[in-house]
Amino acid sequence: MEYTSLSPLTMFLNAGVVGKMVMAILLLASIWTWVLIVEGVVAVVRITKAARIARSGGPAGLLALIEAAGEQAAWLDVPGESIGEKRERIAEIMSRVGRELLTRAEGGLPNLAVISSVAPFVGLFGTVWGIMTSFASIAQSQDTSLAVVAPGIAEALAATAYGLAAAIPASVGYNRIGAAFARTGQQVAHYIEDKALSITTGHAAAPARPREAA
Repeated sequence: MEYTSLSPLTMFLNAGVVGKMVMAILLLASIWTWVLIVEGVVAVVRITKAARIARSGGPAGLLALIEAAGEQAAWLDVPGESIGEKRERIAEIMSRVGRELLTRAEGGLPNLAVISSVAPFVGLFGTVWGIMTSFASIAQSQDTSLAVVAPGIAEALAATAYGLAAAIPASVGYNRIGAAFARTGQQVAHYIEDKALSITTGHAAAPARPREAA
């Protein structure tokens, strides 16, 4: 194996079969990480924007299902229910729909957590394998010169670098996007509180829905 360049492609091409498999897995994990990060950022921006517009009196947009659930719950008459209890019931139903919306939007976060925790160990496996290759080369050639051990060591370090390239963005993305979703969830919760109050007040002032003829 000849390592005349430190580029990731050269390291991959000059690695052994096991090293190539490890690097390929980590490369795919790195690409998947960035896809999940982009999806998470887009979801946070869209939901945050929808909550801001809805709280300012604009269309609900992505939060339309939450508003529709609140409107549907408002038409349910519970005997002996006070206005405050009705508002709490409407808010609870809307919160349930809101949590489902956020859970779907956060779909990629657990995968980022898995990549951030597993990728270093996959890279470590490649590192150990490269070191084992170096020792095998020493035993085979009966020579401890740098030219003998360098290929295996280079393969080992390349696997470590690939593992870190996948794990670091995944870890940062998981923490930052998770924090962003937490802030977005608070905005959605504020929207639900405001909307539940307006729906309850509106239905209390509106005439009862006429019953359909039998």
